[in-house]
Amino acid sequence: MNINQFLIIHKFPVLFSILDEIKSNLNFNIHYLDNEKFHLIASDQNLVVISGEKKIIFKNQIKIDKYPINIQKIIEIINIQFLKNKFIQQNDVKVGNYSINLNSRAMYFEDKSIQLTEKEVKIIIFLKSLKVPVPISKLQSEVWGYKSKLETHTVETHVYRLRKKVEKEFKDKSFIISLKNGYKIQA
Repeated sequence: MNINQFLIIHKFPVLFSILDEIKSNLNFNIHYLDNEKFHLIASDQNLVVISGEKKIIFKNQIKIDKYPINIQKIIEIINIQFLKNKFIQQNDVKVGNYSINLNSRAMYFEDKSIQLTEKEVKIIIFLKSLKVPVPISKLQSEVWGYKSKLETHTVETHVYRLRKKVEKEFKDKSFIISLKNGYKIQA
């Protein structure tokens, strides 16, 4: 059983009773809630929700519209939702105060977001992973795959454009800083 994954059954006591009987065979925890406390925890990424109340919609909610439904089918649907949640969590990267979704290549802070190019994401992730100033030549070889010693302005141009995007939307002039020995994420 994965203790970090919780199936919440909200106002659907019959389903809870059925799953509670077979809980030793499930690879997730199961809880029943029918009160307002539910709304406080419903946004947790490690939760999957099945609600008997059709008017309320929760994040990570599984809708069961067709009855009767095979219990094995329900368990399969629940496990698929847990896998989707895990995939989403693994693709969100924190960089200082920002979150970057690697799937959508979007960078978020509070209620604002910007779209990033694939190279911009690679630059940010590479700079974040080293935590020390990175020379242009290292960015050229690791992010672009350039092996030659030819000096180009590709790296500088990309970093400049990325800085401008971050500054324009998030009002952050020091997200990527330039030092004598290279670029560094200020996070």
